[in-house]
Amino acid sequence: MHGWIILDKPTGITSAHAVAKVKRTLKPGKIGHAGTLDPLASGILPLALGEATKTVGYMMDASKAYSFTATWGQERDTDDSEGRVTASSAGRPSKDAIEALLGDFTGVIQQTPPNYSAIKVDGKRAYDMAREGEVLELKSRQVTVNSLEITNYSPEQTSFICHCGKGTYIRSLARDMGRRLGCLGYISQLRRLKVGNFMENHAISLEVLSEMMHKGDLSFLRPVESALDDILAWDISSDQAIRLKRGQTILLSEGYAGKPESIPDHTVMLTRCNGKAIAMCSVTQGSVKPVRVFNIT
Repeated sequence: MHGWIILDKPTGITSAHAVAKVKRTLKPGKIGHAGTLDPLASGILPLALGEATKTVGYMMDASKAYSFTATWGQERDTDDSEGRVTASSAGRPSKDAIEALLGDFTGVIQQTPPNYSAIKVDGKRAYDMAREGEVLELKSRQVTVNSLEITNYSPEQTSFICHCGKGTYIRSLARDMGRRLGCLGYISQLRRLKVGNFMENHAISLEVLSEMMHKGDLSFLRPVESALDDILAWDISSDQAIRLKRGQTILLSEGYAGKPESIPDHTVMLTRCNGKAIAMCSVTQGSVKPVRVFNIT
């Protein structure tokens, strides 16, 4: 079983728990996921099965979209509703004040991850250190927020849609906006709407997945290459496919329909044969070298 499942993770369970449930249901040889969701969060959790696990790295770098609600007036140690209250404020923000701030949180920004995050510090996970009571000073890092807009406003809670790049922590976004507004804030609702090319309408719940499996219906399984829709692709011959699977290099001059000279060195390319993914390749000066070969029969 090779391909992607776009799981609609429910709130209340970890991503690892969701993966374990799918593993018990499907019993795949290999399974992995692209981008952890907090227990509080729901939404798209792409799961890679079999040979699709070789493309997880490409999905980890994909753009994402979230809907979230910030509750104003408190700050919590986890930066979400599951944490302990660490500070309170009587102030509440106006809609105009929030809108005036959005530009400062859009584009390339500096962001410090939550202490309860999977960031590693001296080889240990930050959330493990935080649970043990250690005082953490995580380093800020650069992230990209493509757009951030209000979808619903009240003085107590404000909802947003955020489109962002990899590594962006929405919990940090709400925390930092609360601090700038002088009212404090934390995440009380979070849902992932998009990961790369995978959208909400592609997602399937654990319950529906289980029902379909019991009926022998595998239509929920998306092709291995569906995670790679934005990557340059080349449909090659059977002979070329055999050579790539042996680790040999082929040349773009052997039938590529585009302009080889227009492809920059080290471009990632997907090669396919008869509708099946053959290999992820690196293109350099017209040579196509296999980097990850798919063993799909």
